[in-house]
Amino acid sequence: METRENISLKGLNTFQVDAAAEAYIRFDAEDEILDFLADGHLDARRYLVLGGGSNLLFLGDFHGVVLHPAMKGISVVGCEPDHIRVKAMAGEAWDDLVAFAVGRGWGGIENLSLIPGCVGASVIQNIGAYGVEVRTAVERVEAISLADGRRAAFTPAECDFGYRCSRFKDERHGRFMITAVVFRLCRRPTCVIRYPGVQEAVAHIGAPTVGNLRRAIIQIRESKLPDPVVIPNAGSFFKNPVVTGAALDRVRSVAPDVPSYPLGGGRFKLPAGWLIEQCGWKGRTHGHAAVHRDHALVLVNNGNATGQEIYDLSERIRQSVSSWFGLTLEREVVVVRS
Repeated sequence: METRENISLKGLNTFQVDAAAEAYIRFDAEDEILDFLADGHLDARRYLVLGGGSNLLFLGDFHGVVLHPAMKGISVVGCEPDHIRVKAMAGEAWDDLVAFAVGRGWGGIENLSLIPGCVGASVIQNIGAYGVEVRTAVERVEAISLADGRRAAFTPAECDFGYRCSRFKDERHGRFMITAVVFRLCRRPTCVIRYPGVQEAVAHIGAPTVGNLRRAIIQIRESKLPDPVVIPNAGSFFKNPVVTGAALDRVRSVAPDVPSYPLGGGRFKLPAGWLIEQCGWKGRTHGHAAVHRDHALVLVNNGNATGQEIYDLSERIRQSVSSWFGLTLEREVVVVRS
């Protein structure tokens, strides 16, 4: 366990916002978390659980303690004829887990290649890309209650997974620190390549194997999305709005060519990036913050942007989309206030 006071968080968030925290504690083992809670160190203190910092926006210094679950390890914990169970600790880099699985020919998470962040955050956010969400591969989420230090395990149903959310992102269900996730992967996988552009990208490489699909996804992501190490960003800043047929008709009345994807039950998903681009925001700046020149869904830090500058830019974008299309964009990024 490592404890530090008055630490800069600039290197701990992919926006590279220069915020500070009163205290920072890194846990390298589950027993360290249990001992810390048993000693009452967290009593009445404001806290934030921070993984890879790939989905956070700090508006200023954090007046509290940052808890960083950094436990590492990937292991096989069960094997069946058609499936394999893999346990990954919360501090493992998400893409390292994907590479581990794909390297052994196991399927289920290859569409989620190159998504930044850690394993623990993957279930908090229910990450998704190219027709797949992480919830489809989750068998069990292991966690520790920050209220009383008890261990807990959650089935997928108990995780309340939704579109880019879960019970772990919702304060109403209490606060837990995720320590590990058990995934159920396919030993005889069928590749999911129905998402537009993916089938063509895989065919250009070769047969539809999990390895070729991972390579195709990486190529697509690298061609569309800026590397947060080079251009600080948090990936998709907004969720794609999900609307009813009536709402879609209203949008079509002002934008007949709006792309839409049926979800069933009379609901449709609209691409937030397309809506933002139609409002003229692609490539525009606000102070040191900007909308990426190639992908309107990505907000970037052009150098020394404050979290407030990035937030204010996102607010102006939301107002434009609301004015033009009558839709309210919801942030995918979690805003952390001082």
